[in-house]
Amino acid sequence: MLDVKWLRQFAAVAREGNITRAAKQLHLAQPAVSMTLKKLEQQLGVALFDRRQGRLHLTTEGERLYQHARQIINALTLAEQDMAALQNLSSGEVCIGIPSMLGSFYFPPLLMAFKHQYPGLSIRVEEAGTQDVLARLCQGQLGLGIVLTASLPPELTGLPLLREEMVAVVNEDHPARTLPFITMEAFLAEELALFRHGFFHREYIDAMAKKSGLEPRIGFESNLIPLLKAVVRQGFAITTFLRMAIKDDPDLFAVSFAEPYFLDLCLAWPNNRPLSRAEQAFVEFMQRSALTPSGSCTL
Repeated sequence: MLDVKWLRQFAAVAREGNITRAAKQLHLAQPAVSMTLKKLEQQLGVALFDRRQGRLHLTTEGERLYQHARQIINALTLAEQDMAALQNLSSGEVCIGIPSMLGSFYFPPLLMAFKHQYPGLSIRVEEAGTQDVLARLCQGQLGLGIVLTASLPPELTGLPLLREEMVAVVNEDHPARTLPFITMEAFLAEELALFRHGFFHREYIDAMAKKSGLEPRIGFESNLIPLLKAVVRQGFAITTFLRMAIKDDPDLFAVSFAEPYFLDLCLAWPNNRPLSRAEQAFVEFMQRSALTPSGSCTL
């Protein structure tokens, strides 16, 4: 029978590609981790790693074991969190993947309200693009995440949360500021400041550029919202945000696209494992928020 401690050490080395870094992460001595890997390979009768260019790489057998190890470790982590939360949700953790724009402008008051209601629970936010969040949910690396409703695969359950318009954003001197809308062709002809690949804004612009046969003029590329806003304020480029992202910026202006584009986003979780009690509490809290008549998250 495989020792769970061995699997945790093996998984850490697989992630790091280095025994010394993995041992430091696990607060173990490097020789102890090396010995664990040796015993694991002897027990299984296969080589789990090979060394190339100073880094450990998983063999085919090692990759298969790593997939099983991640599922086992995730299940144990969930069980530990669930047991810790049995006493009136006085402890436990909610880990959720959130795109940066929603994490900055939509979720803070909701997370604070949830924390006020459940002070014993801890909240860990993993900031990532929606495509990355989706992949990590499907791989069992995240329990909860915010993804595009249209991208929701059958293996995930989704709770609709938010519909928001994606708009072009310009400064006060830009000619488009006074227009009722901007065409996608006119937008793509401008110098652009865009998110990197993996974020819904960038995926949409890339799709529209491909559809129109135009090449976007990308002058700035960053996932830092304050930086993109500063670039637009200074007139170096224009960008696209959710409308909510500039509601408190008096020197930035939203211009709808000629064909308005609305994003539907949902809170999603994998079907192949039960939610922990802490996660279930968060889902129920978000469901109540989504049903609030005055809430901005009503679809």
